[in-house]
Amino acid sequence: MDKRIKKSKKAIEEALISLMAENDFEDITINSIAERADVNRGTIYLHYKDKFNLLEQCIERKIQELLTFCLPEGSGRYPSKTLLLRTFKYLEEHSFTYQTINKGVPTFRNKLLNVMKEGLREQLKLNGINQNMNKEILIQFWPSAIIGVIEWWITQSMPYPAEEITEQLWILLERNQIIPQ
Repeated sequence: MDKRIKKSKKAIEEALISLMAENDFEDITINSIAERADVNRGTIYLHYKDKFNLLEQCIERKIQELLTFCLPEGSGRYPSKTLLLRTFKYLEEHSFTYQTINKGVPTFRNKLLNVMKEGLREQLKLNGINQNMNKEILIQFWPSAIIGVIEWWITQSMPYPAEEITEQLWILLERNQIIPQ
């Protein structure tokens, strides 16, 4: 991708996130995004159909950044305490962005939930744990619980350090045989 396009898209997405921190998404206009990003409306429409498409692409990019950083190549299919801690530390480091895109917009939660469900589906096929349980119920339950903890932690302004939330969540995952021991 051309550097100018990357720069424009980054400015537009950052403008959207900063505006979402100040306003409800419904109240944000393409004009306000363009003004904040210091681009004209045409530049936004060159890359995005509308503000909803912009939000969706922004969330997709943020989830991809999270996954790329927290699940590097070669890290394996199984979660590890190290990768979980890395995830919470990343969220801590980028708290403004993730608190903002999670605020009042279910799209982020839903996309992250779908990614986790697919990952768990693959993990259950590979590791053979919880053989006596209905896989579809597990796939619905565990990602919802984990995302619920992450979402609570983010919306409550991260009341516990990454190390503590990681330790507590890891214990729950081990107790409930979501990860191989």
